[in-house]
Amino acid sequence: MAPVEQDPLLLLRQSIASGSSIMPTASADADAPEVSLSQATHLTFTSPVRTSLPIDTPTRFVPKDTPVDLRSIYFAWLNRDVAIPEYNSFALQLNQDLGGKAQVHKFAYMERLDLITWLESASEDNELIKPLAGDKDGSVSTAAAALASKGAAAPAIGSTLGRSGKGTLDPRLASIYNSERKMGDRNSVLRGIKPTDFSHVRKLAAIFMTKKPLHVPSSHTASSTTIASHQKQKRPDPIILLSPSASSLLRMSNIKSFLESSQYVPPNSLSASSTSANMLHINRLIKDIDANRPMRFILVEGTEQFKPEYWNRVVAVFTTGQTWQFKNYKWSNPTELFRHVPGIFVGWRGEQPPESVRAWGHRVMNVAVDRWNNPGTTTVDSSRWRDREAVEGIWKAIESNMRAKGWKRDQAPASI
Repeated sequence: MAPVEQDPLLLLRQSIASGSSIMPTASADADAPEVSLSQATHLTFTSPVRTSLPIDTPTRFVPKDTPVDLRSIYFAWLNRDVAIPEYNSFALQLNQDLGGKAQVHKFAYMERLDLITWLESASEDNELIKPLAGDKDGSVSTAAAALASKGAAAPAIGSTLGRSGKGTLDPRLASIYNSERKMGDRNSVLRGIKPTDFSHVRKLAAIFMTKKPLHVPSSHTASSTTIASHQKQKRPDPIILLSPSASSLLRMSNIKSFLESSQYVPPNSLSASSTSANMLHINRLIKDIDANRPMRFILVEGTEQFKPEYWNRVVAVFTTGQTWQFKNYKWSNPTELFRHVPGIFVGWRGEQPPESVRAWGHRVMNVAVDRWNNPGTTTVDSSRWRDREAVEGIWKAIESNMRAKGWKRDQAPASI
């Protein structure tokens, strides 16, 4: 296979652009199942053809003269939405799971930002990515990356050696080059490749920031200022806590399918993809709070990374009735906890909930789903139409609680 097609960075970028699956696997076999990143020995790309590369393969992303391995690049992509402190915490956990066999590279802020921007095809240039061998002017890598960003397969190296007499140019690429429009990235637009230090501006601005206004604004001006400030505020994301118990019917692996698509699959079934994610996002339109844009909910199993103010954003707690779940909560006593946050217990239809759940009374909502009768099925059972009824009941309870607690279009309640 041509070197361009085997390049880990281009394969990853092409797979992201086309939306094809990327799976950590424990071998290079064609039928190897997906495993956790700590157990993986290969990273398998399913498009344009199934290709498996060793997960510790060095890549062309070379900060400080040290190539970053494929595992670290893929891990950075999986955690692209989390803040640097949380990312470092996840990286430390993965390093512990690896047991000293390898270490995940800890990216600096600008390194990770530039890498994610390039992987998302938002930029064609990255000074930390070395050109491919024999590609000094970047013609091959740029052409392959451009095609990858459009979801096309990367071309073979022999047919795209370049322009201006540097080999035979593929007619398809010639057509693309004739129609291409030069686009500048943020570096070329700003006329430079090094970040500019604007820290001196803070000292100059401090004088103006500390001055008090010399007059009280009129009611009209004050109202306009308040509205503008109100519109610029970023809406916080509500938080839903899941039970980390292995007996829970809803885990990180199947909660997204359940709450977003109203489709229940067992956490360990083939149709519920295994995941080592510590946090998930789902979207839901809450018309009584904001009819114009969906709200993004954060789903987590643990509260280890919680700041005190995060508790004001918790809108539901899924529980199995085991009180050890609440050990590190702000309110470790279940009775006190469910005075502030609604509880949700999901069990099998026809079975009684645990005695502890019944003892907590109406503050914990009991939801029943049909048993899973097709353990070998890899697709959603179309007969499970009552799942939607159960999910809508859960969302109705969550929405009612959010309105009662004072959730607004652009702010969370000050306390719950």
